[in-house]
Amino acid sequence: MIDSIFALFRRFGEEHYGENASQLQHALQCAQLAREHGCADSLVAAALLHDVGQFLNDAGNAAVKLNRDARHEITGAAFLARGFPREVTEPVRLHVDAKRYLCTVQRDYEAGLSEASLLSYRLQGGRMSEEELAAFRNEDFFEEALLLRRFDDSGKRPDWAVPGLESYRDLLQSLLLADHPAA
Repeated sequence: MIDSIFALFRRFGEEHYGENASQLQHALQCAQLAREHGCADSLVAAALLHDVGQFLNDAGNAAVKLNRDARHEITGAAFLARGFPREVTEPVRLHVDAKRYLCTVQRDYEAGLSEASLLSYRLQGGRMSEEELAAFRNEDFFEEALLLRRFDDSGKRPDWAVPGLESYRDLLQSLLLADHPAA
């Protein structure tokens, strides 16, 4: 499982999908932010892997090329669920809803989004309804999803050098489900 994930990063990690930082830089920076924040290993892993769905079925290019939302958070969480527990996959699944939530409840939040995040935000449904807000607040991993979203917004610096992908192998292996191979 981990080798498959790392292979995806090798293949697609240099893509930018409209952001200043590459996908690999973004993932590593988000994970570093989670580490610096003192998050549980599961949230560090979620921060590292939250956009893995962008690498599946060309989802990363869907917004710009096709003007549609490819639901990378859903495909990414489903892909990760083959080997990781809910503590990793649920914040991944919820990070797009966290953006929509924050744009709805914090007036200035939307203004701080990158152009690429604004485009995807509109395609992902924009502001939440009252029913969507209530449902999101009731999610088991609501708080973790909000934290992940903050890391997602801040981890887009092209010049910030952080530890490499291989430095997360042991952490990821420690989180694999018991019935899944370690590599």
